[in-house]
Amino acid sequence: MLVAQNRLEQDNPHAVDGLFRLVAKRSIYGFAHISGLTKIVRSHYAGCGSLLMFHEVQDKVPAALTGGISPRFFEELLTWLRAQCWTFVSLSDVLRWQAKPPERFVCLTFDDGYRDFLIDALPVLEQHGAPFVLYIPTKAVTRDLYAWWLGLRELLLRNDVIDIDAMGTRFTCSDLKHKIKAYRAITSWIRQDYRRQFALEPTFAAAGLSLRELNERYYLNECELRALSRHPLATIGGHTSSHAALSTLELDDARVEIAENRRFLETLVQKPVIDLAYPYGDENSCGPREATLAANEGFRSAVTSRGGQIWPQHRNSPFALPRIGISMAESRAVIDGRISGIRGLLNPGRRVATW
Repeated sequence: MLVAQNRLEQDNPHAVDGLFRLVAKRSIYGFAHISGLTKIVRSHYAGCGSLLMFHEVQDKVPAALTGGISPRFFEELLTWLRAQCWTFVSLSDVLRWQAKPPERFVCLTFDDGYRDFLIDALPVLEQHGAPFVLYIPTKAVTRDLYAWWLGLRELLLRNDVIDIDAMGTRFTCSDLKHKIKAYRAITSWIRQDYRRQFALEPTFAAAGLSLRELNERYYLNECELRALSRHPLATIGGHTSSHAALSTLELDDARVEIAENRRFLETLVQKPVIDLAYPYGDENSCGPREATLAANEGFRSAVTSRGGQIWPQHRNSPFALPRIGISMAESRAVIDGRISGIRGLLNPGRRVATW
């Protein structure tokens, strides 16, 4: 078995290249922010607005390990967005305003249905009068979700040395920095082929980890979700039954994932559920086939995790809407640059993110 090295240059030479690209990106965004270039770029490249993507909002260590954000960071972000004259809108407004919005907007979306939303995110959203979308997988609510990311996180939090037999790798991680690094390395390995996630089952079993217990600890239950669905700022969206990477499934299985999730949620909240978020949402997990399935099942929109702004052209691609994931690891300058469209300036050919 190989031993994972802590030094980046020994881990993976491609990671070194990635680090240089990250530093270069931050330098560009930082210069644009300080010089005022970001505001100029925004007038041409910010499109109609952006969908922002969040997962957990909590102060605890687990959220930091998997890219969650703190309530303080969230509150400061929304205060800053309002000061920068971004308008908080509902998903219905996004779809209605794609042609010519009255002003540039952000729409706030939250994936998976974490329970901390009630305590740490909802009060901030109410304070700012900001509409939100919750995308919910069925099995998170029923506690049957194979939430490998929660299992992996728990495994790393409990242990300073872990063996991932499927990777043939041992990770030594005695502090949070190296636990984060190990989590990212394993997650990156899984994202190369989402079927690899099930290779972690023996590791979880050997460690005595109960994913059902973790589901109960971290996800909204039926009563909480039903109450949230009645909130005047809320929109409830689908996120498939099992949070499957749809592109890895046969056509009929993918259709069932989408359709049964919608039926479950509509029965639970007694409201139409007509918006979808593809699990994972990258180019390896969804594409035109999944967009066709969403349309055929009666959804009005579907969101990805591919970065980019909402443009008038998305009127013709409502099942390929881009979102910008927000992380505490990013500076205000980077977030400003991302929602202002600097990516479009650097790569004009990808300015409008569709299939």
